Amino acid sequence: MKQLLQATIAIVITCALLFLAASQLQVKGGKGGTDTLTVFNWGEYIDPDLIKEFEKETGIHVIYETFDSNEAMLTKIQQGGSAYDVAAPSEYTVEMMKEKDLLIPLDHSKIPNIQNIDPYFLDLTFDPGNEYSLPYFWGTVGIVYNPTMIGEHLTFESWDDLWDPSLKNKVFLVDGAREVMGMGLNSIGQSLNTKDEQILRAATDKLSTLAPNVKAIIGDEITPLMINNEASVALTWSGQAADMMFENEDLTYAVPEEGSNLWFDNFVIPKTAKNIDGAHAFINFMLDAEVNAQNTDYVGYSTPNAAAMELMDPEVVEDERYYPDEETREHLEVYENLGLEWLGKYNELFLEFKMSMN
Repeated sequence: MKQLLQATIAIVITCALLFLAASQLQVKGGKGGTDTLTVFNWGEYIDPDLIKEFEKETGIHVIYETFDSNEAMLTKIQQGGSAYDVAAPSEYTVEMMKEKDLLIPLDHSKIPNIQNIDPYFLDLTFDPGNEYSLPYFWGTVGIVYNPTMIGEHLTFESWDDLWDPSLKNKVFLVDGAREVMGMGLNSIGQSLNTKDEQILRAATDKLSTLAPNVKAIIGDEITPLMINNEASVALTWSGQAADMMFENEDLTYAVPEEGSNLWFDNFVIPKTAKNIDGAHAFINFMLDAEVNAQNTDYVGYSTPNAAAMELMDPEVVEDERYYPDEETREHLEVYENLGLEWLGKYNELFLEFKMSMN
């Protein structure tokens, strides 16, 4: 009997230990809870010191994971294997997530720092009333270039400057269908959200004539190439251009007058969230003026936070390459959700253009 009792106690203790271990693994695996918060964001897109500060202020442990494309982020959230509490999709992806019923409506009463956001960046077409999202960073697509390497005659006030014969085998393009096809569309005076096959064909045909000037279509490798003067011209995003220019003072950035993309990355709360109150607290923390100013200085992209801008270096916020005036913004477009059929056509034509360079 005594041996049976001892065996029973041993089994109970073992079960308790196994339960505790499983609970710990669940937390570490990103399942979430009131004492943890799982954030899913782009790489190099937050000051790590601010995560520590949030943890210190709230007692909530942050599990921070990164993605490298909206599509990768969307796929992982759709699969539902990880309980992400906060994510940062771009505008057209917010639309897609809304359509797929993947988001929780935001409780604005729990995010009083909404008042710090410039009204210009609120109530946009991809999320009227900011029911599901709030802007995190924004920027443009344009041309970063080195005048000392290509001469002063090219200013990239027009997309057509990329076709200049003097740039043969010197142009680098980001590996993005929307960015490259958008550039082609804007260069012929058309919307980067067009759903007209004839217009898309005209843009692709024009892009094919750019092939002799294109050195490569690549990703983040553009940054060190431009910094080290191994490349002289690149299609890129404004924040990436800012990183390059910080390291190489010979570089500058321009958004062509025909128009370009105005993009937004936004905070959302996916339906996978386990710590909804913590998610609201995190978003509100990141919208604090001082926190946002520090984060913007670290990341290098443009902030929609008007209160933070008042605390930032005037030379930065007055630089129209990164904070274009309203007249310039009138020529910029936000990416719309094209839908699977048209997105597929954009991808096919982009692939056709890439093959034309072989």
